[in-house]
Order: sequence, then structure tokens, then C-alpha cells
Amino acid sequence: MKIAMIGTGYVGLVSGVCFSDFGHEVVCVDKDPRKIEMLNRGEVPIYEPGLDTVMARNVAAGRLSFTGDLAAAVDGADAVFIAVGTPTRRGDGHADLTYVMAAAEDIGRALTGYAVIVTKSTVPVGTNRQVAAAVRAANPAAEFDVASNPEFLREGAAIDDFMRPDRVVVGIETERARAVMADIYRPLFLREFPVVYTDLESAEMIKYAANAFLATKITFINEMAMLCEKVGADIKAVSKGMGLDGRIGNKFLHAGPGYGGSCFPKDTQALARIGQDFASPCAITETVIAVNDRVKRRMIDKVVDLCGGTVNGKTILVLGVTFKPNTDDMRDAPALTIVPALVGGGAKVRVVDPQGRREGEALLPGVIWAEDPYAAAEGADALVILTEWNEFRGLDLGQMAQRMAHPRMADLRNVYPPEDVREAGFEAHVAVGRKGFGLEG
Repeated sequence: MKIAMIGTGYVGLVSGVCFSDFGHEVVCVDKDPRKIEMLNRGEVPIYEPGLDTVMARNVAAGRLSFTGDLAAAVDGADAVFIAVGTPTRRGDGHADLTYVMAAAEDIGRALTGYAVIVTKSTVPVGTNRQVAAAVRAANPAAEFDVASNPEFLREGAAIDDFMRPDRVVVGIETERARAVMADIYRPLFLREFPVVYTDLESAEMIKYAANAFLATKITFINEMAMLCEKVGADIKAVSKGMGLDGRIGNKFLHAGPGYGGSCFPKDTQALARIGQDFASPCAITETVIAVNDRVKRRMIDKVVDLCGGTVNGKTILVLGVTFKPNTDDMRDAPALTIVPALVGGGAKVRVVDPQGRREGEALLPGVIWAEDPYAAAEGADALVILTEWNEFRGLDLGQMAQRMAHPRMADLRNVYPPEDVREAGFEAHVAVGRKGFGLEG
């Protein structure tokens, strides 16, 4: 199959590279000439473990290429995937479809024969029909079908998620389109990974419903963590006891500083807005959004309390600022709420993150970036674990405590048992949903 992938952001690049690894001929398109130049040099503009290796293999095999020429990529393609950004629109929470509709018009003008136009971007219900209308308006004679094929890729594990998915969702309306999509995903079908075929609207809803449910699960356990701190329970034990129930499961039951990233914040806001537009309010989702904001702000209070009621003049070491490990993505990361508040409170903030500096330098002004957590701990008044990178899971806590002026820890990912922190020489400790020590009152 010949595939054109419009957009080389996170979803487009990962999808294009993986489709080429299936054996398809893939041309990835982007309007940014600098990005195309990078890709043609073999450089990956995002951090995703393993992506560079798979990309290089398929470029060498002649199955994968990059261009800024959309018309050339679309010419003769069996399928054209739209994988452009759908950021939250300012002011109303809607997904901004500007890039999607522009891509649809460009594709319509470039079509030379039958193709399936596949929306990979996360879009509100009804968008695929708008895409079809935009293509027809641009080229009334075009022969095409539209399909909805939402992505379910976890940043940091995207290659494995694409190659070994829980499911592939395909919204289609014709048997001809179904046949094309079946050929594209045949390698997964042969390995018996489930492919769910449905209508366009259901496919669009599946993506939003899935992400909203996972965001709800995270927010629920964070709310339970707040209650655990009041009643003296341990959220780690509560999460384990809940997760062993097969109806609940143990995934996404890890208390922390709130969800962030490219999907959950944007998609919960968009779903809430869709509900409002159709006079069917998504009250649970709206509450999840509000509670998640409170959870992030609550983390600031934890650090301030750890520092004796003020961070003014204090040196604070923050370990991890990306929204999760194994990514350089800073979008809606809890760090973007917590770190500026500490800087604004008069703290001198040092940051160590294996991949966060490239985006973080612009997003977190006023911080000091460091490479080595032990060197950065020298003279610090508090240590904050904000992202649970593997590099921060096996620290020599004794050495960290010795280097700090005041060995205090805010473990906002519950990485270390409190007793280990105490034995290492820390004088105070706070976590999320479990008892700390060394705090007045």
C-alpha cells in the first residue's frame, strides 16, 4: 500500500514510521521545512524511545521518505492520513480544527484517483463528515471515502503500542474503504490483534470516552489520596486493594500531582464542550477537570509546608518536569503549575530532567538547569520528585541528604517508602496520600 501521512508531529511521525515497518510505502509530509530537513538527515525531532532506530531502518529500505510537497505525496496514494494538531481553542475549550480542515482542502486539490482519507488526529464528533465536505468543495470530482482511525499511543511506549495494540478502531461507511483499511492493518490482523470496525461517529466518540475515563481514574485516586492523608490511610495500600478487583484493574491508580500531557487535558475539555453543545452535559468529566487543577495547586502547598511555610530564599531541587517519564513533552505538565509558583514565591529552583530541558527552557523561565542530581543537591533546602524517571528511582538517598543544607523531600510520585527516606537521613518528608514525617503540626 502507498500511504501519505500529513503531519510529522508525535502521532504522524510515529504512525508513519510504524506503517513503513509493516512494509507499506510511506511518505510523511510537513509544511515546516526545518523539520523535513531534520528528518531527511536522520534526526528525530521528538524524543520517543526506539523511534530513531525504526525510522532509520525503513528509510534505508526505501519504504519511508519525508517531503514538504503534499501533492506529490498524495498522488497515487491508497490512503491519506491526517495527523495534524488539534489544540484546545482559546476561550471555549473546543478542539481547534483549523489545521485539519486546511489539510482536507489541500488533499482534495491534490487527489488524482481514489483514496481513503483517514483522520488520525483526535477530533470532535462530526469532524470526519466536515472533512468529506471540505474535500468535495475543493474538488467536486474527487473519488474518495473518509475513515476515522483514532490513535491510542502512550508517549514513551508508542512503538510497542502501535505494533501490539489493545485494539485498532476504524470508523468507515463503505466496503471499499474497509478493504483498504484492512490491507493497511493486515499485519496486526494476522497476529490476531483486535480491529474494531464501526461508524464514523462511534469511532470519534471512542477516543474521547477512553481518554476521559482514564483521566477520571487518575483523578479519582488523587482525590482518594487527599482523603487518605486526612484519615491516616496509605494510598499505596488502597490502590493495591482496589486494583486487585478484576472489574477495576490496577492501571492508572497511582496517586501523584495530577495528569498532564498532550491528550488528557485537551480531550477532557473538548468532551465537556461537546456535551454542552449537544445539551447533554458531561458532569463527571467537568468535575475531573476541576479536581485535577486543584490537585496540581495542592502540590504547591505541600512544598511550601515542607519548607516551613515559605519558599522565599530557599533553594529547591526539582527532579523531573516532563509530564511523564520517557518523553520530552511538557504540555500541561504539573511542573508548569508547580515550578512557576515556587519561583514566584522567591525560591531558587534547580531542575534536573533527562529530556525536559529542550522544551522546558522556554516554558520555565527563572530556573537553573543541571545534569547531575547529586551536584544539584549541594546546599539545597528541599528535594521535589515531580516525574518518576528511572534515573530518579534508584538514587543514593544518603548521599543526597548529606549534600543538602536541609534534607527535606516532597515525593510527589510516591517513589520511595517513607521509612527509607528517614533512614537515609532526611529530616522531613511529604508524599501523596500517605503519612510523612518531620513537619510541625
